[in-house]
Amino acid sequence: MVDDATAQRLAKVFKALGDPNRVKLFSLITASASGEMCVCDLTEPVGLSQPTVSHHMKLLVEAGLVTREQRGKWAYYQPATGTLAEAARVFTA
Repeated sequence: MVDDATAQRLAKVFKALGDPNRVKLFSLITASASGEMCVCDLTEPVGLSQPTVSHHMKLLVEAGLVTREQRGKWAYYQPATGTLAEAARVFTA
């Protein structure tokens, strides 16, 4: 059984992945050959506007699934796969 703090943290992760667009965005970033993606390259594959993609990315960052680095006017995102691995360990340990 998980404690309250762990349950809250896991719920945030699963809630972030509860939207198909965020799952697609996370998948694109984790599959990137360079290990990161610019927000400017994420809009076309998911067919969403840049502000909408930025909103989804903010939720993924807050859940700890990706990290964000600002470079000039563009944000670059890298996967933080430890969060997802931790969530899986809770249910498989």
